[in-house]
Amino acid sequence: MLPPSNVAVAEIAHTIQLAVAPVFLLAGIGSILNVLAGRLARVVDRARQLAREFTPTDHPDHEAQVHELRLLDRRIMLANMAIFLCTASAALICAVVAGLFIADLTSLGFARTMAFGFIAAMLLLVSGLFLFLIEVRVALLTIRVREELLEQRTNRRSWRR
Repeated sequence: MLPPSNVAVAEIAHTIQLAVAPVFLLAGIGSILNVLAGRLARVVDRARQLAREFTPTDHPDHEAQVHELRLLDRRIMLANMAIFLCTASAALICAVVAGLFIADLTSLGFARTMAFGFIAAMLLLVSGLFLFLIEVRVALLTIRVREELLEQRTNRRSWRR
């Protein structure tokens, strides 16, 4: 049997091994948050640009601008919520990792609480990723190519033949 100080070191080493997977998960969530923040910044920039170029109600482009602004507003809301949920997931994972060490050092048995915390973190992450998926789908609605441009492209191809 190991002396008491070596037992403590061995237990802490084991706890560190248990904490490695959640730490890699945190790195992945950090990357997801980076992508979400980048998308949010681009959407906000586009909304500001569109607001500067906004036309009066009698202008032919006004309706299209209002439609795009509504989609941009929805994307901003979705990205913000996804960031919130993914950040909450990361914070909960940090709490679980801290709980691993507290439980090991104090010999408190709250494994079930930590398991529920980890499950909650995964549900938050899945919810954030689902909102990200919806945001991407909404973004696709704003990048439709106008029909008259497609006709011009078709005419150019037929000319080259």
